[in-house]
Amino acid sequence: MENLNTIPLFSSLSNEDGLRYGRSCLWKDYEAHELVIDIDEETTEVRFVVSGIVRIINRFAVGKEVILCEMEPGDYFGELAAIDDEMRSANVTTLTKTRICIVPQKIFLDILRTSNEVNMKVMRLLSGRIRTLNQRLAEQSFLQAKHRLYTELLRLSKPRPGNPSQRSISPPPTQKELAERIGTRREVVSRELNSLSKEGIFEKTRGALVIVNVGELQRRISDAWEE
Repeated sequence: MENLNTIPLFSSLSNEDGLRYGRSCLWKDYEAHELVIDIDEETTEVRFVVSGIVRIINRFAVGKEVILCEMEPGDYFGELAAIDDEMRSANVTTLTKTRICIVPQKIFLDILRTSNEVNMKVMRLLSGRIRTLNQRLAEQSFLQAKHRLYTELLRLSKPRPGNPSQRSISPPPTQKELAERIGTRREVVSRELNSLSKEGIFEKTRGALVIVNVGELQRRISDAWEE
């Protein structure tokens, strides 16, 4: 039997409550590239990533897509629909084999009502997402596509193993994925990556995109905000 308190958000639940709530949840396995939730669905469960990775995508009527983020074990999605009973606002697809715990709306809201600790964790998460959305809105409004690309590269990157002065993105996203993250065309991303590569700021290696000169990229972003 699955225990709900093995999920980070619910770690404060007692073992008894974790098992009791866990019995009412569905623990489901998905293959890679399988649809989990489609936009405008009228479902209200909250879904927790137990293992694997999912991608959150916003699709528009004109056929364009914007990649919002990826979620890993411990992350969750669907809490907005559970709280306000509105339709789903994004599409969720697995990137790898993924196990998900599906928590019914009634269970999720009952835990929020009875656990101050869980309630505060959810409010902090929602606050963080609002701040992130505000930042991205500002980037879309005030930065050129190339500066949005620089910002996204830094956001996706981590210190490079063996060379902490550089940063790397592994596995590397495709140019199309980068374009969908920043709301531009693939050709724009291709042109800017080639330019950065010629300047020695950026390089492609086997299995990674590497930011060689992090300081220069940060300087260009800072200058763009001041223009």
